[in-house]
Amino acid sequence: MKAAGSFPGCLFTISASNMKPWIEAARPRTLPLSLSCILMGCFLAAANGKFSWPVALLSVLTTIFLQVLSNFANDYGDAVNGKDTELRQGPKRAVHAGQITASAMLKAIILFALFSFISGISLLTIALRNAPANTFWVFLGIGIACIIAAITYTAGKRPYGYVGLGDLSVLIFFGWVGVIGSSYLHTLIWNWDLILPATSCGLFAVGVLNINNIRDIESDKATGKNSIPVRLGRKKAVVYHWLILLTGMACVLIYTVQHFSGYTSFIFLLSFPLFIRNGMAVSKLTDARELDPYLKQMALSTLFFVILFGLGTIL
Repeated sequence: MKAAGSFPGCLFTISASNMKPWIEAARPRTLPLSLSCILMGCFLAAANGKFSWPVALLSVLTTIFLQVLSNFANDYGDAVNGKDTELRQGPKRAVHAGQITASAMLKAIILFALFSFISGISLLTIALRNAPANTFWVFLGIGIACIIAAITYTAGKRPYGYVGLGDLSVLIFFGWVGVIGSSYLHTLIWNWDLILPATSCGLFAVGVLNINNIRDIESDKATGKNSIPVRLGRKKAVVYHWLILLTGMACVLIYTVQHFSGYTSFIFLLSFPLFIRNGMAVSKLTDARELDPYLKQMALSTLFFVILFGLGTIL
C-alpha cells in the first residue's frame, strides 16, 4: 500500500483514499474516554450553578485535539522506536504498516500540537477573563504540560510510557486535571473536594490502559516496553486491575455520601455492574484477541458512569 503523506502539508488536496489511514491513526474510538473527564467537570460546575457553553465547547475541542495528538504521537513513537511488531494485538499502526510515512506523521504531530495550543489559549482567554492574572499562567503551564505529555508517552528520547509511568499520567490528566481543571474554568473556584470523583474518573481511564497493556504484555515484553503488567506479570496485573476498579468505585461513593443531596445522587451505581463484568473478563480471558473488546467496554462504561453521576448531581 502506498504511504499517505499529504495530510499535514497539503490540507486542501486530500483524497478519500489517503484520508482513511489518517482517520484510523486518529483512533476516534478513544475520544469518548478522553471526553469523560471534561463532561464530569462540566456536570460538577453545573451542579454549583456555574456553566458556560463557550467554555464547555472549547474544552471539548481542545481535548479532541490533544487526544488526536497523543494518538498520532503513539503511532509515530512506537514505530520509530521499534515497539510495533507482528506480536502486537489490536488495531494496526499506520506508520508501522507503511500507510503513513514517519515524516508525514511527524508533521501531523506538530500541526495538532499547534491546534491544541491555539484552542487552549482561546479557552483560557474566555474562561479566565475575570480570574486573578496569575491563574492564566498557571493554566497555561498545565496546558503546555498536557501537550508535552501527549507527545512524550511513546515519542522522544525517553518515552515515559516505556518505563511504566503511563498509568500515573492517565490518572493525572484524565482524572485530576481534566475534572478539577475543567470545573474551575466554569466556576473560577478551586474545590478540592472534587479530588474524589476526579480520582474515580482517572482510575477508570487507567483501567482502559491496563487492559491494553495486559493484552500486549507479550509483545511489550519482547520489545522492552516495561508497562506495569510487564513489571508485575499477568496474575498481579489482574489484581492491580481489580484494585483500580474497586478504588474508583469507592472514591465516588465516599464523595456522594459526603455530599448527600438525595437518593438520585446514587444513580451512578447502575454502572457498577459493568465494571464488575469488566474485571471478571480480565480475570478469566487469557487470549489477547478475546480481551480486546473489553477496552471499548471499559471506555464506554466510564462514559456511562460519568453521565449517570452527572445527572445525579444536577437532578
